Amino acid sequence: MSNIPGNLTAPIFAFDVQSGGQFENANRMLLVGHGLAAGTLAAGGIAICNSRTDARALAGAGSMLEAMFIAARRNAPSQEIWLGRAEDTGTAEIRTITVGTVPPAGGQGVLLVTGEPVSLTISAGDTAASVAASLAAAINGYFNPLTGMSLPFTATAAAAVVTLTARHKGVYASGLDVFIPTLDTVNVFNGVLTFATSTPGAGSPNVSAVLAALNDDAFEMIVSAFGDSANLNLLNAFLSDVSGRWSYAKQLYGHAFYPKTDTAANLTTAARARDTWHLTMIPRFASGGFAEPDYIWVAAFVARVAGWLGGGSNGDVSRNQTGLIVEGISAPRDRAYWMDYATREAFLKNGMSTWAVNRNGDVTIDKLITHQQTTNGAPDTTFRDLQRPFQLTYALKAFRAALAYEHGNKALADSNPSNLAAISTPRDILATLFHTYQGMPGVLENADTALQQIVVVRDTDNPNRVNVSLPLDFVNALDIFAGLARVYSQFR
Repeated sequence: MSNIPGNLTAPIFAFDVQSGGQFENANRMLLVGHGLAAGTLAAGGIAICNSRTDARALAGAGSMLEAMFIAARRNAPSQEIWLGRAEDTGTAEIRTITVGTVPPAGGQGVLLVTGEPVSLTISAGDTAASVAASLAAAINGYFNPLTGMSLPFTATAAAAVVTLTARHKGVYASGLDVFIPTLDTVNVFNGVLTFATSTPGAGSPNVSAVLAALNDDAFEMIVSAFGDSANLNLLNAFLSDVSGRWSYAKQLYGHAFYPKTDTAANLTTAARARDTWHLTMIPRFASGGFAEPDYIWVAAFVARVAGWLGGGSNGDVSRNQTGLIVEGISAPRDRAYWMDYATREAFLKNGMSTWAVNRNGDVTIDKLITHQQTTNGAPDTTFRDLQRPFQLTYALKAFRAALAYEHGNKALADSNPSNLAAISTPRDILATLFHTYQGMPGVLENADTALQQIVVVRDTDNPNRVNVSLPLDFVNALDIFAGLARVYSQFR
């Protein structure tokens, strides 16, 4: 009884009220990207975001963060999501669309801007200048009422030329797709529009201000729109197990995800250069016709598995994730850039996550992994699968909670013959560890073997300290089924 003294004299009948302890896991997601000055979220700040309306108010219509939130919420309807606004820097990309000779009879013209259809009905006799003006107005006014998506460009028109300006500064804008699709009927824009980039986007942000804003709040999933080397170095150091969020001094944990679009060779080189289990890349090919920007891809992918990665009590965190359909993103237009088995096998062996396209044309998760490849120079796959850091996060949180419930504010003794509630012994602590281990069958296995190997001893130099060796045998995802089908003409 921590609040009722043991030396009272006056009669009293009293109860002290304390929690018996009830552990509940959290799996908070942070989306890091660009917002607009029209949003209320300041550069370098973070804020919780529950709905599309919140995203638009915080980050601005058509912003990177708004698009990332829409993609994430579509794949994780009940996930706790926060936004972190990284200030843009550098030069905004500027492109031109020149309208050529318009068919005299008019018709329908459709332009896909980052996968969103901008449609115009062109009347007979419309001029190139009038079509350019209508196209610019349609781009500026575009809003998808089903998804809440706006476009990442603003537009102006002069004579027969539409000028598109990216809403944010930075090199990211080179990946914004603008495409004339094939329709069931004739697309008037085909052969009429000419595209050019007059000013390439330049510059990369620095996410350190957003990371600093996290303070000591836990964010288990950090989804960054930026995969440049400088920001990846910041994220890896932020999550470091020596001095970062995985260190003994902080114990906040977390994992970072980022997109990268490049050639297969360059993707492989980049992944192999980062031997860490704190980062996960969602790779895409520089060619192939990807409609949605890569920052939408990474937000959608991570959100799709967020519910499972937070599910330790029921074993969801340990599941194989292959075949999960990622909502709201499109397969590459060029089927040559759909990942086949050989490509997926090679990527996974070199630190890159993989995806596939099913027979319906849906993009699906194949296998999500970290960049870990070695430990002390020797090959090591312990932390390769994405499930592992999240299993470990759940297990460590559960152990810490159980130890705090049962042994917080206690005295330490080698034995406790009088069974005093104020005293804990190494044997008591071992029992807590074992029973907690036993209580996580969806995360840890072989508890009886673990019991034989758990060591709890008092430190010989510091009698106030307990040293523990806690082996953890994790449940593994069922990734591969290899069977033999023996064929007979007739059973004998």
